[in-house]
Amino acid sequence: MLIETKGLKKTFKSRGKSVEAVRGVDLSVKEGEIFGLLGPNGAGKTTTMRMLSTLIEPTEGAAKVCGHDLSKDAAAVRRDIGYVGQEGGTWGEVTAREELVMQGRLYGMSKKRAADRAESVLGSFDLTEFADRNVKTYSGGQKRRLDIALGIMHEPKLLFLDEPTTGLDPQSRAHMWDEVRALRERGTAIFLTTHYLDEADALCDRLAIIDHGEVVAEGTPLELKKEVAGDVVAIGVLGLAAEALDLLGAKDFVREIEAGEPDPATGVATLRMYVDDGAAALPELLRSLDGKDIAPASIELHRPSLDDVFLKQTGRSLREEN
Repeated sequence: MLIETKGLKKTFKSRGKSVEAVRGVDLSVKEGEIFGLLGPNGAGKTTTMRMLSTLIEPTEGAAKVCGHDLSKDAAAVRRDIGYVGQEGGTWGEVTAREELVMQGRLYGMSKKRAADRAESVLGSFDLTEFADRNVKTYSGGQKRRLDIALGIMHEPKLLFLDEPTTGLDPQSRAHMWDEVRALRERGTAIFLTTHYLDEADALCDRLAIIDHGEVVAEGTPLELKKEVAGDVVAIGVLGLAAEALDLLGAKDFVREIEAGEPDPATGVATLRMYVDDGAAALPELLRSLDGKDIAPASIELHRPSLDDVFLKQTGRSLREEN
């Protein structure tokens, strides 16, 4: 395992009060995989990553990263990992090539080795064309690619990526996903944080869902979605939500049903049901509502998603949290 944690906690002091940002996280990350930490803003994702990358010390718990004890051998951990924060770390007044060579030299490379490695990394991230322009002239996507290039310049075993695609346009996001997959294919394990459901689903071999500083579910995206078996039917109703909840919940084929809070703008409350066969169940559900003169404001039928997993584990939608 490249990462093993046990009871990892972090408490901050704020205005004389203790704020528990991470509450006893247990995680394991294997060699050569993309592991994601999925959750809303403020869930504890970045704090967990910053502890594992030695940027802040845990309050309690233990961890091994790349075989090194996090608390006893932080320097060895730093040698074996790369870290790319949300804000990046590029310097606008120098070129990408200069930044990469400097990064290599900081990790003990000779001038020739650093120059050769920089040339290779520039090519891998499609940066060669403008490698000798000042970084301040780069687009957001180009700067983000350079951030990651800097993170892998010393060929780490494990790369930490904190919200790697936040603020990028769709094309740049897709390019970034390709780069992350390519890193894994070249043998680098990736630990990333994200609050994007599609990103976690598309990229991660395994993931953990974190909420309020605690891991509430862990597994492959497919395994997690299988926990929400069958189909999901969501019907929005304006008023009479309690009556509709009792009516539809009484159906034998409805395994679970829950009602969300009414939307403040529209007053529509969404009833979410888990059924074995959504296509067969939906007409019967609509007939039942029609029999009570309850007109649906919206209707949705789909296979379980990671958002359904998050909703089942926490009682609220991740989409609504971000």
